[in-house]
Amino acid sequence: MKILHVASELFPYVKVGGLGDVMGALPGAQRDLGADARVMLPGFATLLKEIRDLEPAGGFPDLLGQGEARLLRGRTSGGVPIYLLDHPGLYDRAGGPYVEYGDSHVRFAALAWAASQVGRNGDWAGWKPDVVQAHDWQAGLIPAYYAQDPTRAPATVMTIHNIAYPGIYPAALLPELWLDPKIFHPGGAEYYGKINFLKAGLAFADRITTVSPTYAREIQLPEGGCGLEGILAHRRRDLTGILNGVDYDVWNPSASPHLAQHYDARHPSGKKVVKNLLQREAGLDEDAEAPLFGVVSRLAEQKGLDLVLENVAYLIQLNAQLVVLGTGDPKLEAGFKAAAEAHPGRIAALLAYDEGMAHRILAGSDVILVPSRQEPCGLTQLYALRYGALPLVRRTGGLADTVTDTNAQSIMDSTATGFVFKEPSSWVLGEAIGRASRLYREDPRSWARIQRHAMGQNFSWKASAREYLDLYGALLGARV
Repeated sequence: MKILHVASELFPYVKVGGLGDVMGALPGAQRDLGADARVMLPGFATLLKEIRDLEPAGGFPDLLGQGEARLLRGRTSGGVPIYLLDHPGLYDRAGGPYVEYGDSHVRFAALAWAASQVGRNGDWAGWKPDVVQAHDWQAGLIPAYYAQDPTRAPATVMTIHNIAYPGIYPAALLPELWLDPKIFHPGGAEYYGKINFLKAGLAFADRITTVSPTYAREIQLPEGGCGLEGILAHRRRDLTGILNGVDYDVWNPSASPHLAQHYDARHPSGKKVVKNLLQREAGLDEDAEAPLFGVVSRLAEQKGLDLVLENVAYLIQLNAQLVVLGTGDPKLEAGFKAAAEAHPGRIAALLAYDEGMAHRILAGSDVILVPSRQEPCGLTQLYALRYGALPLVRRTGGLADTVTDTNAQSIMDSTATGFVFKEPSSWVLGEAIGRASRLYREDPRSWARIQRHAMGQNFSWKASAREYLDLYGALLGARV
């Protein structure tokens, strides 16, 4: 089976969020299961510089009126074949993949159009996918281009990583994007008089997937669908939630190059050493008895981090510690910076993106806070489980699917893996923080059992990759 994944991020080269991690792991896991999975991205400068063995694999005399473009083929460091759409005028820009220059609609429509041509005609070596999987709004127009002309079209899957980012642009851009007005209607790409890239994918793809079973249910409801709940409810029979996985070759406390001391579920004592080193590195008091709460996240209200900020005084009252790593909302950055200045030794605010520090916070923290108002899947809590940092999460999306709350029954049954709360309020989050702090101090034996059970959870990509392959197989069988 031949699969082409089309996206805008790929770990470790271009990463803004979880999409990059997924693209860095899922195709390789599918190849391990015998599929010929490949990826296609814009030819960002970082990729053109770091991908090895690039060679011409196709060409486009005119790319959406932007002139000539090349298709290059190479391999990632993990051995996955990759196609890069090489057009310096569109993709050789300073900043990350989503820095706005006023032409993002063209940049990503061009990616979708070029990918649709690869899906339709193959590359110069004759490789042609059976399935094209479009990831998020940046690739959302691929099924729309096939709806305009189904000639030699492969099967299509539209995957929602975060429905909050749909890609909405004026309808006047239809001709510029080579979109036929016949697809611009309420059952297609039209959204309140504008073009909605993600909605186009949802309307015209053969199947729709998202990144957890709970999120698949939530996005069919007004409170979770961001205006797209109607089309998703209409297509509910074609919608599947497949949980994201973890690349344990990268996220592994027994081998991570970012840790000075390694440990695992059978030999957990090294975690105490890593906690002490983290406290020293972050400027916290070296206090083994203090429960250390960690945050590794984009700083945004969607992530519930305003609720964490509102609990700083309570954390200090509990004689706990907090270390925060991330950037984002200026108000939240300022708030955590002020909290750290007001409580030196107890609160640390590291306002940056640092992959190595992320590993060290996961390894050194006792609890990782993921109090998101909305979380399609979440990867931080999955990493935290393997690192023995018990996740404290809100019951939403993939957080609900992956963390079992600690209570009297789950402790007795040995099923607990973290702490779960429901209402997105600072008071309810504080109650969960208090539960975690008390258990850490008052029942270290139960804590150690829960920690071992959490570290033993297996969310590897193998199971998720198999689910995708089964979905493709059923889709292709239905098309025969």
